[in-house]
Amino acid sequence: MKFKKLISVATSLILGAMLLSGCDEGKSEAASAVPTPQNGELAGNITVWHSFTQGPRLEVIQAAANDFMQQHPQVKIKIETFSWNDFYTKWTTGLASGNVPDMSTALPNQVVEMINVGALQPVNDLIDKIGRDRFAAAAINEGTVAAQNYSVPLYSHAQVMWIRKDLLAQNNLQVPQTWDELYQAAKTLTKDGVYGLSVPMGTNDFMATRFLNFYVKSGGGSLLTPDLKVDLTSPLVQDGIKYWVKMYRETSPKDAINYNVLQQATLYYQGRTAFDFNSGFQIGGVQANSPQLLEQIDAYPIPKIKADDPDYGIETSNIPLVVWKSSKHPEISKAFIETLYQQDRYIRFLSSVPVGMLPAISGISDQAVYQDNPLIKQFAHAEKVIESAVQHGTAIGYEHGPSVQGGLLTNQHIIETMFQEIVTHGTDPLVAAQKAEKQLNELFDAMTAQ
Repeated sequence: MKFKKLISVATSLILGAMLLSGCDEGKSEAASAVPTPQNGELAGNITVWHSFTQGPRLEVIQAAANDFMQQHPQVKIKIETFSWNDFYTKWTTGLASGNVPDMSTALPNQVVEMINVGALQPVNDLIDKIGRDRFAAAAINEGTVAAQNYSVPLYSHAQVMWIRKDLLAQNNLQVPQTWDELYQAAKTLTKDGVYGLSVPMGTNDFMATRFLNFYVKSGGGSLLTPDLKVDLTSPLVQDGIKYWVKMYRETSPKDAINYNVLQQATLYYQGRTAFDFNSGFQIGGVQANSPQLLEQIDAYPIPKIKADDPDYGIETSNIPLVVWKSSKHPEISKAFIETLYQQDRYIRFLSSVPVGMLPAISGISDQAVYQDNPLIKQFAHAEKVIESAVQHGTAIGYEHGPSVQGGLLTNQHIIETMFQEIVTHGTDPLVAAQKAEKQLNELFDAMTAQ
C-alpha cells in the first residue's frame, strides 16, 4: 500500500509541532512492544478519548475502566467523550499542542491521517494477542502501513436503506430496488406531515458526500480516481448530484440543507421520514423516540441504478481503537483495550446498541447470550442485510485502498458546500462540481510532500 504524505490544513501545523518536539520513528517502534511491568503490576495514568456519546455504551466503557482500575490499583483512567466531529477538531489541534490522549476511538478515514503525521504507535502485538485470525483482514488493512498495524477494529457496521413497512403497505408500494423507484416512492409518501426522504447537506458534517457516494458506488464508480484525484464531473457522478438535488427539492424538508448526521437520523427516529440511510443504530433511535413504530421499520440494501446491476458494495465502517505515539504508558492502554474484547464484556458492549454494532471478531455472533437479545431476534433480517453490506463495502474513497485523500474527501466538507451552492444559488451542477473538484484536487496537490 502506498501512502502519499498528504496533510490537511490542520495537520500541516501538527507536523511542524512534531518536528520541533523531536518525535521519531525509533521511539514509536520501541514503545510498540507491550513490556512486562515489574512485579507484574501496571502503574500510571492514562487518558481515553471516545465518541460513544450514547448512554448505554458509554456506561459499558466506564464500567470497564472502573473494573480495570480495581484490578490494577496503581492505574488511573480518565475518560473524556466527544462527538465524532468534535473529536476530529480536538485531535488535529491538540496534537500540535501536545494535548492528545493515550488511546482513543477514531474513524477509519481519520486513522490514515493520523498515521500520515506519525501520531500513532503500532499495535501488531496487541492484535496478535487478541487473535489476528479473528479479525477480518480488510478491517485490519484499513490501518496498516508497511506491515505495521496502527488500529484495532472494535466493531463494524454498514450503511443500508431503512424503510417504514406500514407506509409502504398503506400506499401499495414495494420496497424500492432502484433509485428511480425510491424517488417515486419517496415522492408518493411525502404527505401528511411525513417526508419521503430527507437529503442532508450541512457543512459541519459529510452527509452529502455520503449520499453522493451511495449513488456513485451503486453504479460501480468512485469519488476518487485510481490515481487519487477527485471525480465530480464524470457522467455517473453528475447523475448522482442531479438525483440528490431533485430529491432534496421534492421529498425533503428544506432545513435539511444544514442537517448533520444526528439531525438527519432524528427525523426517522420520530417517524417523520419514510426512508433513510443509516446503520443498525436506527433501531435504538426509533426505540427511544417512537417505540410504537419499532414493529414498522426494517433494513434493505441500498438501491441500484438498474435492478439487475451487480452488487458493488457501498459503505462499510470498521470503527477502531488506536494508541497514541506520545503516550507514556502504552502498555496500560493496550492492556485495557485487550480487556474490552473479553467475551462477556464485549457482548455487553455490542448489546448496548443491538444490530448497530456488529462484532469485529469471530466467535461472538454465534454465542447464545448474543443471539438471545430481543432486538437482535426481532431484527434478524436487518442484521443479515447489514452483515452482507459490511462484507462488500469500503470506507468512502477507499475503493483504491486506504488513503489520506479519502479522509480529506469527507473532512473538508467541500462537496457539501457544492450542494448548497446548487440548491441555494441555482448554480449549474457541472459548474459547481468543476469548482469543488478543482478545490479538492488543488488541496491534494498543495499538500503533497515527497
